Amino acid sequence: MEDGAESSSEVQTVSSDVPNTPKQELKKLLSFKVYKRRWFVLLVLCLLNCSNATIWLTFAPVADESAEFLNVTLEEINWLSLVYMAVAIPLSFGTTWMLDTLGLRITLILGAWLNMFGGLVRFFGKSEEQQYTIPYSAVMVGQTLGAIAQPLIVFAPTKLAALWFPDHQRATANMIASMSNPLGLLLANIISPMMVKTSTQIPTLLIAYAAPACVICFLATVGIRSSSPPTPPSASAESSGSEPFVQGIKLLLRNKAYLILLLCFGSGIAVFTCFSTLLQQILCVQGYTNDFAGVCGALFIVFGIVGAGALGLYVDKTKKFTEATKINLSFTALSSIAFSVVCLIPHQKAAVATVCSLLGFFGFSIYPVAMELSVECSYPVGEATSAGLIFVSGQVQSVLYILLLQALTKRLTDSPLSTCGGAVLSWKVPMLVMAGLISFFTCCFVIFFHTPYRRLLAEERATYGTKEGSISTVSESVPSVEKRTC
Repeated sequence: MEDGAESSSEVQTVSSDVPNTPKQELKKLLSFKVYKRRWFVLLVLCLLNCSNATIWLTFAPVADESAEFLNVTLEEINWLSLVYMAVAIPLSFGTTWMLDTLGLRITLILGAWLNMFGGLVRFFGKSEEQQYTIPYSAVMVGQTLGAIAQPLIVFAPTKLAALWFPDHQRATANMIASMSNPLGLLLANIISPMMVKTSTQIPTLLIAYAAPACVICFLATVGIRSSSPPTPPSASAESSGSEPFVQGIKLLLRNKAYLILLLCFGSGIAVFTCFSTLLQQILCVQGYTNDFAGVCGALFIVFGIVGAGALGLYVDKTKKFTEATKINLSFTALSSIAFSVVCLIPHQKAAVATVCSLLGFFGFSIYPVAMELSVECSYPVGEATSAGLIFVSGQVQSVLYILLLQALTKRLTDSPLSTCGGAVLSWKVPMLVMAGLISFFTCCFVIFFHTPYRRLLAEERATYGTKEGSISTVSESVPSVEKRTC
């Protein structure tokens, strides 16, 4: 049981009644401890993830005011968000190497400093004629620093969960850390329009986002004192990231189950990116306002966080990673099909809002569970490597999907209900294609994905001292190692 002292811990001890063999081939039974400090490290990661997301989406909800203040076009404002995607893809491999080689502490502290400098640099400007002006170049540099920090932060949840949390809390810890990112996106969508009514209020908004980044950087630098606890919380934590980076990549490329997850779940991430990016453009054609599109986006995120919380707790108790992912991915495909239909029908606010909520509830909840599943099916490859490559797959497919869907749009000559500011585009074909893509990859995943839970099996073998081929009989007091597979 935990108590207040730093050395205090919860102890999970396997019974010592197992008799030793004459050749001592039975492994020494271990006592695994967990520390209260793990919740502080998790809190810092959540705050950092949330702060980075708010810096990412600072300008999108107030694009017109931002363009006026910075004296640029809306396309240039869009690049302040797109730079995150452009930077994340090439830097992802370096990030996975850092997490698995240099450790969690150095990676998070570097991410915190980059995030803080990104928030501060955006405010660098000068006073002209009683008005404070900020050059677009300074804002872009700040956004780029934040973009460099993003993979350092986003890739950390699986690593933190593996190093600091016991097996019955890993999925929940991963869920909490992962869902702090969409929570940050939600806060940006609320705070930016609330604070900015005119373009002159943009500097105040930048200060509001930079201040928390400074506090979080201080907490990370001073509070995170080690990459891992003094003693491991589980058997797998002892060997976390034990495979060299290059060797780990080779193992992943030979792992059929992992490659299926990489492609299919990466496609799911791409569909959600398309949904978030294009939602307003899709709905305005049928007369839905920007405010309603914002409500649908908020429902998408809120119900996603609720679904992720429920599914994370369930998976932590049952360890049914594969079943949970297959079922939720199937409901996500059905929700995508429903959205491709209702988004084309005017005056159906209740139906559109309901479908967006369902899409978030089933779709968002998969993310942390699928990341844990990627570790289970690829162990002993480092957690950052296995989860990071899936993130890269999602980013690459996101770019391809957005380009494809935009290319499939058709300009409408007459659209009396439209509330779109510029050209009116038909999204009928793109939405059907998007629903078809997610349905195809869902079917592939449900049919072809099967894997043993390698990390759980390794922990059972380490805990009970069983070695394949080394012991013919184990004391009846030790439960048999059950092959966990789906």
